[in-house]
Amino acid sequence: MPADPSPPQALLAEFRVASPTLVDETAIATIWKVRVEDGEAAALKVYKGSGMSNERAGYAFLRALDGEEAAKVFAISATAALIEWLPGPSLGDLVREGDDAQAAAALVAAANAIHRRPIRCDAALPRLEGWFEPLFSIDISDSCPEPFRKDFLYGRELARALCADQRDIRPLHGDLHHDNVRRAARGYCVFDAKGVLGERAYELANAFRNPKGAPELVRNPARIRHLRDLWSDRFAVDPHRLMQWAAAKCALSIAWRNRPVLETDPEADLLSILVELTKQP
Repeated sequence: MPADPSPPQALLAEFRVASPTLVDETAIATIWKVRVEDGEAAALKVYKGSGMSNERAGYAFLRALDGEEAAKVFAISATAALIEWLPGPSLGDLVREGDDAQAAAALVAAANAIHRRPIRCDAALPRLEGWFEPLFSIDISDSCPEPFRKDFLYGRELARALCADQRDIRPLHGDLHHDNVRRAARGYCVFDAKGVLGERAYELANAFRNPKGAPELVRNPARIRHLRDLWSDRFAVDPHRLMQWAAAKCALSIAWRNRPVLETDPEADLLSILVELTKQP
């Protein structure tokens, strides 16, 4: 947690909020629960460094939804955002408490909710093929274990092929997984979008790697196959293509963590499982 648990007073004044309570700190931002002028709770997310990096487009996506299925965005600045407070629990909490089946069904319902109608924010979103550029450009160390190298190169070439032949291109949340869906009074709502323009089947790709805090479950091939079948059926996408996107996304996340040179990674075993499942009917 940060040494000073309070956001800058100038920022509180800019957003007209008070009573900040530290909630979480990630690699790129710190989140406080605050009170707006009418006394209701909101979430203040303050980014570290020079700005929002790859999350700015996500707010354009959430604002374009402007409906029941997503957290409302109240205000944004160059380095901070004020959004609706979602009391929870998250779908990740449900999984960690032992209800993976309910969470899986609720997650695909949330995906369908945000895709139930066309939304207009294409100009504000990066394209999916550009999103994958770190995977295409990362170097691989000579000391990288050969099985991991083989799986990583397979994931990279799979991503190249998928990006070159995208189908049903539309605005996507871009980081839809269990811990980015929380309950509000009106039901489960998505938040923390990345915002990207790409193939609809990519929307659930990152969810196969989640939630955090359940590593054995996430690496269970039977669970992965069940999610593939459930999500492809209810989200109306091809199951094999969904599995391919899941493997490609795992490789991309590994590239993000390790650039500029890949040597090893804690998800090497998960990538191997996902790659193997892309080769099965």
